[in-house]
Amino acid sequence: MADESCVAPIETKKLHPIFVFFKDIRLVLKMDLLGKEILTIAVPAAMAFAADPVASLIDTAFIGHIGPVEIAAVGVSIAIFNQVSKVAIFPLVSITTSFVAEEETIERLSNKVAKVENVEKISPNTDKGKELMKDDVKLENLENGSTLNAEKNKKLAIFKFKKQKRNIPSASTALLIGAVLGVLETILLVFLAEPLLSLMGVRHGSKMLLPAHKYLTLRALGAPAVLLSLAMQGVFRGFKDTKTPLYATVIGDVTNIILDLILIFACNLGVSGAAIAHVLSQYVISMILLVKLMNQVDLLPPSLKALQLSRFLKNGLLLLFKVLAATSCVTLAASLATRLGTTPMAAFQICLQVWLTSSLLADGLAVAGQAIIASSFAEKNYEKATAAAARVLQMGFIMGLGLAVLVGVGLQFGSGMFTKDINVKHIITIGIPFVAGTQPINSIAFIFDGVNFGASDFAFSAYSMIVVAIMSIGSLLALYKVGGFVGIWIALSIFMGLRAIAGIWRMGTGTGPWAFLKK
Repeated sequence: MADESCVAPIETKKLHPIFVFFKDIRLVLKMDLLGKEILTIAVPAAMAFAADPVASLIDTAFIGHIGPVEIAAVGVSIAIFNQVSKVAIFPLVSITTSFVAEEETIERLSNKVAKVENVEKISPNTDKGKELMKDDVKLENLENGSTLNAEKNKKLAIFKFKKQKRNIPSASTALLIGAVLGVLETILLVFLAEPLLSLMGVRHGSKMLLPAHKYLTLRALGAPAVLLSLAMQGVFRGFKDTKTPLYATVIGDVTNIILDLILIFACNLGVSGAAIAHVLSQYVISMILLVKLMNQVDLLPPSLKALQLSRFLKNGLLLLFKVLAATSCVTLAASLATRLGTTPMAAFQICLQVWLTSSLLADGLAVAGQAIIASSFAEKNYEKATAAAARVLQMGFIMGLGLAVLVGVGLQFGSGMFTKDINVKHIITIGIPFVAGTQPINSIAFIFDGVNFGASDFAFSAYSMIVVAIMSIGSLLALYKVGGFVGIWIALSIFMGLRAIAGIWRMGTGTGPWAFLKK
């Protein structure tokens, strides 16, 4: 029999990074610790994302009772406000979540080390030691010569530290940038309201001009509150707390609805009342979040250097390019659909809104993935970062398959909820295979944003989106000429497919922050 000591150890072959996407795939629906952590963050986040659109629908229904001119005018004003806000909001919130998660993790680990050092320094037989242990070990046992040994006493010792606020400089930076951007947005919208409305087709002589101008200028006063509240939501997401933003958002939206009834109908303020109600509700949300945040975080940084403004601005600029590149494709698609005529455009808008609804659910998983991955990278716990990335992507794909069935059946039999026009319904039917069939791809593409942000891979996210946008715009122009309505949807499917492929390539090749997958 051969000497076992001479037997060479069996080497395990390292799998290619592409197999990371199948990691623990049998556990995808299991409620283990990781699964529970993901859902604890994702579900409230998705509900918060959905709360605003629901409130906006109710808001729109109230305004619709004023008259068709008013609802059209408000629709144009909301489109302008949302577009301007989105350019600032997306980079700010995304960066804040990642940076806060990193800093919170580093501070938590530092505090843990400090506590261990203090336990080792303080003897359990001293007055200080007794004071620190009195919640878990009865003092009389110590005084009467308890037989517990010193090591057990150390383990049982619990420090009664006064609850201190966390020092998270990124939270202060986010609030500062959010406030500045909010004020700038207010100034921009108030003084450039008429030119912006003119660009949207609401020119002098239009019946929509006066109500649209009123609504936009009043709504602009709420811009600081909107950007501040979203910056603070980014902070709470970094803490893996999505329940607090949900709580604040629901209270704010309920306030909006109540004020709508009072200001629009009881006070007869019309569109002005709707705008005032929305602005006040945003300040309610901001105040709730600010009070909650002030109880947890010291918002006065020790120095300007601690704010890391350059780091925020550098990565924020990268994500600004990403947002502009992504929105340019969808905006061009809508513009091309408009040239096809009123009926195709109506069908396109309905399909587009349904097509993008998956982002509400996928964004919840993206937020969960971003927060967990950012914390794991800060801890250098690459195993958990990999597991979290794989799990949220697997969950997203399964969710996308479910949405594909739901959207396909829903649009086929429920298009009458959106329109009574037979021709519009017919064109919607043509778009269903694209709207429903791409749901799994959409989910993966949106979730990859959260995965990349969690790894602080902002540069790749920006540059890859610019390349994807250039290729997608080219396919949009070419396929529009060949296929019209169908060509536009093929191009949009290519756009989302390329976004997903970019994310798969980054992790699947083990490049950038995922280089450890090849080691």
